[in-house]
Amino acid sequence: MPRSRIPALALAADLVAVVVFAAVGRLNHAEAGDLWGLAATAAPFAVGAAAAWATPYVRDDPPGLRAGAVVLAGTVVVGLALRAGFTGRLPLSFAIVTTLSLAVLLLGWRALSLVVARRAAHRVP
Repeated sequence: MPRSRIPALALAADLVAVVVFAAVGRLNHAEAGDLWGLAATAAPFAVGAAAAWATPYVRDDPPGLRAGAVVLAGTVVVGLALRAGFTGRLPLSFAIVTTLSLAVLLLGWRALSLVVARRAAHRVP
């Protein structure tokens, strides 16, 4: 795959992870399935992911695990801060579930891509 497409695909994967996180959360809380509600739930965390993407750590190696850790930190910290600011509350249980869920999603696709890339590199003659 051309190297120039990797950052765009990595950004898309991060945004999909944030939307999946928001959608699963809304489903678990039996919230309405409307698109605006999903967007409102995902927005603070998407802003956090965008802030993380503004750092050179992410831009230097978007699919790397170090970049994933930076994206995770930005997404969680900024997302939770914005959510707390808009709702006026931040239950500890929500913060824990948010952190663990986003860690699985944001680091998970990166770990899987590293495994696939290493296997592909070993198959090349």
